[in-house]
Amino acid sequence: MKHPKEERTLVVIKPDGIQRSLMGEIVKRYEQSGLKLVGMKMLVPTEELIDRHYLLDPEWRMKTGMKTIESYRAKGKTPPSEDPLEITAVILRNLKRYMTKGPVVAMVWQGIHAAAIVKKITGGTEPLTSAMGTIRGDYTIDSYEIADIDKRAVRNLVHCSGNAAEAAQEVPLWFAPEELIDYRLMNEAMLYDPELDNIL
Repeated sequence: MKHPKEERTLVVIKPDGIQRSLMGEIVKRYEQSGLKLVGMKMLVPTEELIDRHYLLDPEWRMKTGMKTIESYRAKGKTPPSEDPLEITAVILRNLKRYMTKGPVVAMVWQGIHAAAIVKKITGGTEPLTSAMGTIRGDYTIDSYEIADIDKRAVRNLVHCSGNAAEAAQEVPLWFAPEELIDYRLMNEAMLYDPELDNIL
């Protein structure tokens, strides 16, 4: 059984993150948390890859549709539809159009609570309501409402796995085993060594 420090999670810097020259800043945020980058590549995703990615979770369409409806209601707005599946059919179409428009950078980060830490650093899905101090809260200004008016996907810079179980499905979709590197960082002793034996 693997140690919790070997947990891995997926991050994809989306086309808007690349075009706005935020790659270095985004990588820096995750790296400074203490997580270790074990895989990284640039590619232009196909529609098939994006389709497979978002439909790995059979509940994704229903959950995302309900979340969208609830977000509208919480702001006192009328959702574009009361049918979650109708909403997510449009969302998926827009995501495929958005994510295949240019290069993305896919990464795998490793460390204790990797998925939860990355999710916290990344922030909520909607930039408008994402907390300051997060990547989405600090570096972009988009909202579900404006994206719906413009008939496009929300431009929120980054995809990250929602939890460790989701990451376990997403990482193999984006990376072959040989594309992930096992290596040791010197600062891992400070993070993980129970006795801190090698300081003095």
